[in-house]
Amino acid sequence: MNETIARRITGIAGISTAGALIIEVPLYFIYSGPPPDSNVLARLLIGIVALAFLLVFVTAFRELVRRVSPAYEWVGSMAFATGLVYVTVTLVSSGLEAGAVIAVDHPIDPTITVSGTYILYGSISRLMLAFFLTSVGYIIAHTNLLPRWTGRSAYVLAGVNLAFVPSLFFGNTPANFYAANGWGTTALMGAIFSYWLLALGISTYRSATRLTAMGSPALEGRGHTAG
Repeated sequence: MNETIARRITGIAGISTAGALIIEVPLYFIYSGPPPDSNVLARLLIGIVALAFLLVFVTAFRELVRRVSPAYEWVGSMAFATGLVYVTVTLVSSGLEAGAVIAVDHPIDPTITVSGTYILYGSISRLMLAFFLTSVGYIIAHTNLLPRWTGRSAYVLAGVNLAFVPSLFFGNTPANFYAANGWGTTALMGAIFSYWLLALGISTYRSATRLTAMGSPALEGRGHTAG
C-alpha cells in the first residue's frame, strides 16, 4: 500500500464512520419514554456498522503514519491500540443492549435498564477516545501529515473527553447532561466526535488527491504538508 492509497482508504473510512454515527445519534431522541425494539435495534445496527468502519480507519491511519513518518510509527500504534479498545468496548456495550431488548417482551430503555453499559459508553469510552485523539494530535503536530487545525482540534476534543471521565460519580439519569450515562457524556460527545471525524476524513481524502496531482512517486514515504 503506497501513501496515496493509504490516504484514500483512511479518508473513506473516516467519512463512512462519521456518516453512520451522524445517522445513529438522532435515533436516541425520537421517543420520550422506552422506545420500540425496532428503534433500539436499528440504532445499534447502524452503530455496529460505524464501528466496523472505524476499525478500518484506525488500521489505515497507522499504515499512513508508517508510510509518511516511520519515526512516529509508535504513536500510530498507540492510536491504533486505543482506537481498537474503544471499538471493542462499544461493541460489547451494543451487544449487551441488544440482548436485553431482544430478551424481554415489552419496550425498555436500555440506556437505563442495562446497567453494565453505564461506564462502558461513558467513562471508559471517554478515556480511550482521549488517548486516541491525543495520539492523532501528536502525530499531526510532529509530521505535518494533515493540516494543523486537525491536530489542534484533536487535542481540544481529547481534553473535553477527559472532562467527562469523572461522570460515573453523578448518577445514571440519561436526561442529565453530566451523568454516567447522561446525554452529554454519551450522545453529545458521540455527535461531536462524528463531525470531527467527518472533517478529518474529508481532509485526508483530499490530501490524497493533491498528492497525486503533485506527483506521488516523488513524494512517497516523505513527510510534507497536506493542506
